[in-house]
Amino acid sequence: MLRKKKNALILCGLMLGSTLSGIVPNSELPLVHAAAYSMVNKSPVTILPIDRAKFVVGQQFDFLIEVENVAPQDIKVLIDGKDAATVFGKEAKVSKAGSISTYRIDQVKWNKAGNVRINVEANNLKRSVEYVVVADKAVKKAKNVILMIGDGMSLQSRQIARILSKGINEGKYNDLLEMEKMSNMALITTSGYDSLVTDSANSASAYATGHKGVVNSMGTYADSTKDPFDDPKVENIVELVKRTKNMSVGLVSTSNITDATPAAMITHTRKRSEQNYIAQDFLAGNHKPDVILGGGSRHFLPQSIPGSKRKDEKNLIEAFKKDGYNFSDTQTSLRSTPKDAKKILGLYNLDNMNVYLDRAMLKNPDVLGGFNDQPGLVEMTTTAINSLKQNPNGFFLMVEGACIDKQLHTMDWQRAAYDNIEFDKAIGEARKFAAQNNDTLVIVVADHSHGSSITGTYHELDGKTGREAVRTYADAGFPSFVDANKDGYPDNPDAEITLAVHFANHPDANIDYRFKEKPMSPAIMADGKAIANPMTTGEFYKGNIPANESSEVHSADDIILNAEGPGAEYFHGVLDNTEVFFGMVRALGINGNKNSK
Repeated sequence: MLRKKKNALILCGLMLGSTLSGIVPNSELPLVHAAAYSMVNKSPVTILPIDRAKFVVGQQFDFLIEVENVAPQDIKVLIDGKDAATVFGKEAKVSKAGSISTYRIDQVKWNKAGNVRINVEANNLKRSVEYVVVADKAVKKAKNVILMIGDGMSLQSRQIARILSKGINEGKYNDLLEMEKMSNMALITTSGYDSLVTDSANSASAYATGHKGVVNSMGTYADSTKDPFDDPKVENIVELVKRTKNMSVGLVSTSNITDATPAAMITHTRKRSEQNYIAQDFLAGNHKPDVILGGGSRHFLPQSIPGSKRKDEKNLIEAFKKDGYNFSDTQTSLRSTPKDAKKILGLYNLDNMNVYLDRAMLKNPDVLGGFNDQPGLVEMTTTAINSLKQNPNGFFLMVEGACIDKQLHTMDWQRAAYDNIEFDKAIGEARKFAAQNNDTLVIVVADHSHGSSITGTYHELDGKTGREAVRTYADAGFPSFVDANKDGYPDNPDAEITLAVHFANHPDANIDYRFKEKPMSPAIMADGKAIANPMTTGEFYKGNIPANESSEVHSADDIILNAEGPGAEYFHGVLDNTEVFFGMVRALGINGNKNSK
C-alpha cells in the first residue's frame, strides 16, 4: 500500500530546525518577466524567442512581440523582409494590457535550415534579432539517448566522489569514476537569459528545448503577464521524439518527480512550483512518459489523503493505473513489476526520496519517516532501461541524481558524495547497456554548479580542532576513508582523517567538518533573517550571501559533460548548455517537419 505518512521528510531526508525558505528546490525564486528584462537591456521592445536563439528544423514554438506604449496595430514584424504572418501562414493575434501591446503567432516552425532575421518596428521604435536553424545529423545515428543529469554536480563534487569511492595512493587515483571513462568531454556554460546564475528549472529546460530560459521557467520564454501558463512555449525533446519518431520516454529521479529537472523534460510553465499541474501534465496529451520513477506522491494523491499537497480530490495514481501503468510504491513492489511492462509509474516517498547514506546504510527510522523500502537510483535506472528498450523505435531516458544538489544546499558534502557515487553507478548501468547494443548515446552532465572546494584534509588526532585542524599542503596528506567490502562506498563517512571541504557561498553557520548522523540545516530563519542553526556545533562562520538566504546557493561555475556512443563527437571544447539538446537531436537524426503517424 502507498504510505500515507504526514511526516515524510523533505529535501532528501533533511531534518529541519525551522522552515528553510531560502532553499531553492522548495521555494519560489523571484519572477523576472520579459518587460523587466527588456528594461534591463535598455529596450522597450521584447522579441521572443530571444536574439541568437537556435532551432532544429521543424521544432514548434510560439512567437511573441511585446512593445511598451504603442497601439497593437502599429507593430510591424518582418521575417527576412517579408510579413511575419505571411511567412508563418498564420494570422497574428494582437492585443493590449496596460502599457504593453502584444503581437503573437503560436505553434509555428522553420521549415528549412539557415539564418533568419526578425525586424520589428512600432512607431519610432525598432529592434532586430537573428536566429539560426539547423538540420544536422550524426554520421552514425543513435537509436536511443540516455541523458544522465547530476543535479549540482560540480567538478569538485565529482572529485570528492572519486576520492571516496576509488581512493588515492601516493598521489595517483586507484581508479576513475564511470563518467570519467567516457570518450568525449566538454565544458558547459550554464547561465539563463535573465541571470548569470541559473536554477535547476531553466538549466534543465535548456537541455530539453535548446533554448535559454529564466529562473523558475521550463519550456517557455517569459512574457510580461503573471499567468504562469500563457508564456510562449518551445517544443521539447520528449515532444519531439514522440511526435517525429514514436519513441518511448522515461524519467527517473531521486527527487520529487515533478521537481524542476524531470518536469522540464515535458512541461511548459513559468513557475516550477506548479507541481500539481505538472503531475497532471505527465498524463496529458501525446507527450506523457512511459516510465516514471522517483518521489513525490503528494502531488498525485487526492487532498483527503494525509500528506497530499493537491487542492482537489483527483487521484492521479488511479488515473495512471486506468491508463495501463504498472504502479509501485516500494522497492518490493517495484521488483514485482512484470518484466514486459511498457508503462510504469513508481512513487517511493511523499516528497524527495531519502539519500543513499540514510536509505541504504544508516536506516534511521526517524530520518526515513516511514519510507523504509525505497529502491535506489541504480535499480530504478535498470528497470527503466529494461522497459524502454522494448520499443523498436528506440527511447529517450533522463536519469537525475537529484540529491547531490539538495545536500550541497545544506552543506552536507558527505551525503552529497554518497549520492554522487550512487549516480555514477547508475551511469555504469547505462554504459553497460550501451556497450551491449552500440546504438545508444549516453550523456553525463550537471545542470549547474555549487561553490564547494577541497582545501585539504581535517583531523583532530593531535588535539587541534576547528580551523586549526584543517591541514593544508604537506600537512594535509591523504584522507583515511576505508572501503573494506569494495562496493565503492566508504564504510564510514566520518573517517578519522576526512576532507576539509569549504563553501564559497553560504549563510551564517557553525562548522565542525564532521559528518552528522542526522541531516541538519546549517541555518534557520529567525525574524526574517537566517542565523546559524543553534542545534549545530563548531566554529561560527559568518555568511557571505544575503541574510534572507538560509542555505548555500548555486554558483555560476562552468560544469563538465561526458559522452560516448553514436553522436558523442558533437561534445568537445566549450559549449553553451543549449547545445546538449542539439547534440541529442543530431544523434537521433530528428527532423521536426516529419510526424511518426
